[in-house]
Amino acid sequence: MAPKDDPTGLAPRRAAWRLLSGVTEAGRTLADAKLDHLSPPDRARAMRLALTACRELGRADRLLDPMLKRKPKEALRNLLRLGVIELAHGAASHGVVNAMVTLAGEDKRTSSGKGLVNAVLRRVKVEDWQKLPVPTLPKWLRKPLVQAWGNSAVQGMEGAHLAGAPLDLTAKGDPETLAAQVGGTLLPTGSVRLTDPGQITDLPGYGAGDWWVQDAAAALPVRMLAPQPGEKFADLCAAPGGKTLQLAAAGAEVTAVDSAEARLAVVTENLARTGLTARTLAADAREFAEAGLDAILLDAPCSATGTIRRHPDLPLARDGAEIGGLIALQTQLIDHALTLLRPGGRLMFCTCSLIPDEGECQVDEALARHPGLTVDRGWTDQDWVDPAWITEEGGLRLRPDYW
Repeated sequence: MAPKDDPTGLAPRRAAWRLLSGVTEAGRTLADAKLDHLSPPDRARAMRLALTACRELGRADRLLDPMLKRKPKEALRNLLRLGVIELAHGAASHGVVNAMVTLAGEDKRTSSGKGLVNAVLRRVKVEDWQKLPVPTLPKWLRKPLVQAWGNSAVQGMEGAHLAGAPLDLTAKGDPETLAAQVGGTLLPTGSVRLTDPGQITDLPGYGAGDWWVQDAAAALPVRMLAPQPGEKFADLCAAPGGKTLQLAAAGAEVTAVDSAEARLAVVTENLARTGLTARTLAADAREFAEAGLDAILLDAPCSATGTIRRHPDLPLARDGAEIGGLIALQTQLIDHALTLLRPGGRLMFCTCSLIPDEGECQVDEALARHPGLTVDRGWTDQDWVDPAWITEEGGLRLRPDYW
């Protein structure tokens, strides 16, 4: 049987509570969430509430902390946070308070705090919510970013993180036509931006495969590579496949490689929907052995710190301990990819990280390890390129505070 909507609002709130606690207590990201027991509307509501809570946690704590004589257990604190955030976004007070008290009573970890939840949520004042300071990144991430970019830039990033991310589309055909079709804005880089898209599958052209969802920044590596019809490409670490689709749409012969079969299935689904053709291969990119390629796109595993606008749970769920291993993996992938290119072939290395060790430093070190390797700066004269984005070694550095 298909799951039914919950008119009381308890089911999506309960799910959001579990999601938030998974992030702050267990270090699980929201991408790992299993919400199949909910109806699609309740699933969307639960995820939206959990994402908003992660994005605005600092503001909720600023309102809650003066009202709490001692710090409650994290599970109870998360329930209070969700209540405050719902109230701050205009939900009916009686509904929020009753729901959160009911949920507190369901769990033995929080049942003794029902009275506290009731009292605090009835007294909390959210009138000045928008005037509260922008939540700051946790120290493990903020410190290296300030060292790299300066405090003012990081404050700009934090403002962008709070604002969240729009929806960007990449057109299979003419982007100007797509912008008119979906009522979006055509960006200088060729992506189409929507600020209030609604249900993605209901947008014009979805069923016909006229476009795919892809952040504007993520679409730039392929534009810089300028693939030509018939060129042989490998897209390493390809899932979820936006870059594979771009390469295929340009007429390149593409092999999309990813070690995660489930994520690679998404690539296959999008290829089918858009009517584009590429070979998919479930494998560790370090073991991919096809040589003589014209070009390789290596979107390497990284800290994903450049995706916090869309994934505000990441800095809460992680502590940076994994970054050293990711840097070592990136180095291995670069060195292996270079062995697969024909003489004069091109390698595009990119990550969605704000940390220079996963970007600029990797390029510098690759140039030092491989005599004869050079940086192609031919892309820098394209009309969408802001000179301020070009790094010393000839790469493209994008940040959330730029646009």
